[in-house]
Amino acid sequence: MQKAMDTNGRNHEAITGAQWLREKKVKDIMLEKRRLVEVPYTASLAHTLNALVANRVVAVPVAAPPGHWIGAGGSMIMQSDKNTGAVRKHYIGMVTMLDILAHIADQLSDSINGDELDLDKRMSVPVSSIIGHCLEGLSLWTLNPYTSFVDCMEVFSKGIHRALVPVEGHTENISGVELAESASSYRMLTQMDILRFLRAHTAQAQGILSRSVGEMGAVPEYVFGVTSHTKVMDAIKCMRTAALHAVPIVEASEDPQEDHRQLINGKGRKLIGTFSATDLRECPISLLQSWLCIDVMEFTENVSTWTVSASGELGHSPRELVTCHPEKSLGEVIEKAVNGQVHRVWVVDKQGLLVGIVSLTDILRMIRVSLSSFRS
Repeated sequence: MQKAMDTNGRNHEAITGAQWLREKKVKDIMLEKRRLVEVPYTASLAHTLNALVANRVVAVPVAAPPGHWIGAGGSMIMQSDKNTGAVRKHYIGMVTMLDILAHIADQLSDSINGDELDLDKRMSVPVSSIIGHCLEGLSLWTLNPYTSFVDCMEVFSKGIHRALVPVEGHTENISGVELAESASSYRMLTQMDILRFLRAHTAQAQGILSRSVGEMGAVPEYVFGVTSHTKVMDAIKCMRTAALHAVPIVEASEDPQEDHRQLINGKGRKLIGTFSATDLRECPISLLQSWLCIDVMEFTENVSTWTVSASGELGHSPRELVTCHPEKSLGEVIEKAVNGQVHRVWVVDKQGLLVGIVSLTDILRMIRVSLSSFRS
């Protein structure tokens, strides 16, 4: 009887939370968003990387004069003058750290141990020349501020990581994802923004966020990873080929036949680190070329040490692994992801062996499914 009462109570809490979320709009999530960080189409990759570092972001839209470019995916996302409506710029695509990674990897494939790589020359090309090297750069979306939270979740649960939201647009009666838009200014909405919003309103969404990641089927059968003996340049090539933003670093086995130049299934292996495209954002270009031929673990430690030194802080603080156990609740995983500023949480067992991965897309998909199951 007590169990039935508890279940009914939890169901009521979940239904109430689902109803509260359905009433929210994109504009409610955008209240604290800062101005849009963008780069012009003529900016070099080095300038773009500096913009990413200075603003602590992993992607920026690229702006160009109107009438000369076809936007990513055929999109026509324009910024117009607030008073006259005249178009001033056209957002032609998105550039992420993975695009820059892929650009470096293209030349690494033709070089010998990275010796022939002229990184300064490689980073001097205009950012417009690398749009579309990775899939995400080919998709540029907008979300109307009056789009419902549920529809927003639908979009982001399908792998769209970010979308532009017009501050003052001309499509207020249209909701959902648009390929054509004109506004006097935009803000960027990301998957992480949605998680921050949910964390800030945990009490209202507790019924949905209390389920465990294991219970909600968030543990995959295969987890691409690299070993502790994998070189940075090989990891970059592998990530570029598989379109991965990050991979787990697992302990190398004693098998002499193990190929450290390829991705492996890290499931069941001891998790010891993460190699991410974002790590390159933290690495000064002057040092990156000399670090391409070292092991990924040494690279992450070097980046951590350099970051601490550059910030003027004392001591050495290696990046903490963000992990969870399968029985942890969705709310706890969101807390870890937001606090750690990561886009994936590694799922491990009690011995620290890798079990799976929960990405932001996975989290949003699980929440969307829960919202659908509690329709009144």
